[in-house]
Amino acid sequence: MAKTLGPRVAQLLTGLHERQRPTFTLGDVAAITGLSASASRSLVHKAQQRGVVTRLKPGLFCLVPFELGRATEHVDSPYIIARELAGEAPYFISHGSAMELHRMVTQPSLTITVSCTRRLRVKAVGGYDFRFVQLRPEQFFGVMKYWVDKERFVIVSDRERTIVDCLRRPDFSGGITEVAKAMWMRREAINSSQLVQYALQLDVGAVVRRLGYLLEYYGMAEEDVLQPLRESLTDTYQRLDPLLPQEGSSLARWRLQLNVSEEELDMVRSS
Repeated sequence: MAKTLGPRVAQLLTGLHERQRPTFTLGDVAAITGLSASASRSLVHKAQQRGVVTRLKPGLFCLVPFELGRATEHVDSPYIIARELAGEAPYFISHGSAMELHRMVTQPSLTITVSCTRRLRVKAVGGYDFRFVQLRPEQFFGVMKYWVDKERFVIVSDRERTIVDCLRRPDFSGGITEVAKAMWMRREAINSSQLVQYALQLDVGAVVRRLGYLLEYYGMAEEDVLQPLRESLTDTYQRLDPLLPQEGSSLARWRLQLNVSEEELDMVRSS
């Protein structure tokens, strides 16, 4: 490696492999080589010219695996890129992207959605679109590790938190029927009591209404599990699917406007 790459680039690649950092920043380069910021940029540029590094965005790079042969471009896992974009801020892969990781979708999402305590804008990196949802520190709960490979992991919302988040923002997961499909597909693995606890902890009225109705509709929870949701209801009505028009009958029991037909909800069981 040193003969073909030069000692400095070889040192960098070795250090990145030892630190398990195939996706890395200029800060990593400086820490490994001891070079200044300008010298670090120059070194990475040299590595990029030699086809061993791909530039994902200013300040963010990815190693090109040697097993790819003569290839000079490579993009790492989008979930690892999402982790790097979040920086030091607490984050987790969420909404439709978490549904995909938990195998709760019939169609994959084209956008990587990340919940983060840091305010970040939508970014396009390495051919992927990254959407960030800002949350308060007290809303950071219900997460777990997801191993991207044998050595690296990212943080993702667990199944129950994923459903709760998607009920809050169905537009980030394809609409309320897609959330209902996810619940039905994984009904044997989902903990309904945990779902209720998360909904109450998040303290969003629309989530409480939608969750209670769907759990009841699909027979996924007993009355004693649903009761805490009922007790938290206010008089305000919310649409079952906020992406659809304000139409349909009103259900007083859950303070919901049912703008999704029962026929559509019943089709979930056969999807």
